[in-house]
Amino acid sequence: MKCPSCDHEETRVLDSRLSEQDNTVRRRRECGQCGFRFSTREETEILNLSVIKRDGRVEAYSREKLAAGIARALEKRPITTQESRTLVARIERDIYVLNRTEIKASQIGDIAMRHLKKLDKVAYIRFASVYREFRDVHTFYDEINKLVGNKKENTKKRSTYAKRRRKPKK
Repeated sequence: MKCPSCDHEETRVLDSRLSEQDNTVRRRRECGQCGFRFSTREETEILNLSVIKRDGRVEAYSREKLAAGIARALEKRPITTQESRTLVARIERDIYVLNRTEIKASQIGDIAMRHLKKLDKVAYIRFASVYREFRDVHTFYDEINKLVGNKKENTKKRSTYAKRRRKPKK
């Protein structure tokens, strides 16, 4: 690892920590020549994965492309950079465990939407609007109704369950 201060090629690792949130290793390093201290992050790279686009083209998987799409969806939302990185890592983990050499872009989109839906509903709608190519306001409305409708149904189910569980008054 080259020193970012003097470009010397020999650095030593002072400390390593595994981040369980985004499956990265953070290393604290020191340059053997100038003594400059810096940190690096190592992450798993998905190699040999091809993405089949909607039009049939095939291109190499790009973490940067996924991260950019997620970042656009999360823009101006109360989500930290670390949470965004963790989200991308979780999406990649789900892709990785499929153990394939090819994956459809639509599958990546579905996985991303599932994770965004859990994290931030507004970001989910933003991502869905691009991914599913919403054409008009009615499509937005329908998708929002699905989110709100599911919430109402779940609330009804919980309240019905709670009523059954209550003890009768004496």
